[in-house]
Amino acid sequence: MRTHLSYALAAIAVSVLGMTSARVAGQTSGTKTPADVAAELRQPVKWYVQPKMPWGEPDISGVWTSDAALGIPRERDAKYNGRPFLTDAEYNEAHKADEQRRVAGENAIGAFRNDGAWKTKSYRQTSLVIEPEDGRTPAFTEKALERTATRDRGSFGEGPFDSTLDFTLYDRCITRGIVGSIMPVVYGNGNRIIQAPGQVIISYEMVHDTRVIYTDGRPHISSKIRQYLGDARGHWEGNTLVIETTNFTDKTSIGGGNGNGLRHSSDMKITERITRTDKDELRYEVHVDDPRTYVKPFTISLPLTSPPGYVLLPYECHEGNYMMQDSLSGERAEDKAIADDLKRGIVRRRKSIQQNLDAGARPVPGRTNPNDTEE
Repeated sequence: MRTHLSYALAAIAVSVLGMTSARVAGQTSGTKTPADVAAELRQPVKWYVQPKMPWGEPDISGVWTSDAALGIPRERDAKYNGRPFLTDAEYNEAHKADEQRRVAGENAIGAFRNDGAWKTKSYRQTSLVIEPEDGRTPAFTEKALERTATRDRGSFGEGPFDSTLDFTLYDRCITRGIVGSIMPVVYGNGNRIIQAPGQVIISYEMVHDTRVIYTDGRPHISSKIRQYLGDARGHWEGNTLVIETTNFTDKTSIGGGNGNGLRHSSDMKITERITRTDKDELRYEVHVDDPRTYVKPFTISLPLTSPPGYVLLPYECHEGNYMMQDSLSGERAEDKAIADDLKRGIVRRRKSIQQNLDAGARPVPGRTNPNDTEE
């Protein structure tokens, strides 16, 4: 269970759902390659004119949220038979679900709340993964699987937790990595983009990572220098900002939400594309190439929107917070309890850490707390 400081969603009005993406509306037939799908999703809405910065570059600045992508599964369900877009009937059902999510978010009570109220548009994507053609993240290589460790799930796993190194960098309030910082999770999905001549700066709401992306043509730094967020260099292709990032460490992951999951290799290269498609919408695309970790490259594409009144909020988190201290001390207490029981002739299994509770400490429906059952 996480103990990062949460916050209440500001009670403001948001626009009602129902704005269909003109780029994909009604275009559900025929065979589309991943390149076709990517190009289609990057198309601006009809009549939209791209604004420019005073020095002539496209204006993609603002505060944006990936809450727009809530409800779009990362991996494509087999029921879509490889189709990248929903049919009209499927879209109508998705729209209803999005409306329910928005209404529930606006009326939620409590400090720990999902950010569904910011879901103000519906989309026809059947998955966030658009390449390969099946819309699913490629398998790990055999060598990559050898790197599997407790830290891959961190506080969302069952341990054992013997030191801080058994937790994710997200648990430790260090970073969620690039992909983990942009993917939609239960809260904190804000992104701020600031532009200056020769630079684009991206800040993420959760953990407050900030990237400075140079667009002035300077080369990458030495390959001997490795960074959690790599070394980014950008250039413009028409109205699309293309960001090529190298020089990663092997300490972050792009697997699950918040950067959890099997870690990638230090050889990973990612290429991001950011295109403004409407006055209140960006299209964000990231292509991952890491042959030491995945059997083939893959691409994720998701919308970012800027609903009225949306702002980035403080995220108070540091590595020495109570979660880390309490998790490790709890594990040491269980070590002692098992040893004391053994002295009395009692042999028992280690108590479950998760206890089949979700991140909000609520029982997971249909599951029994293993600590409540007899061996």
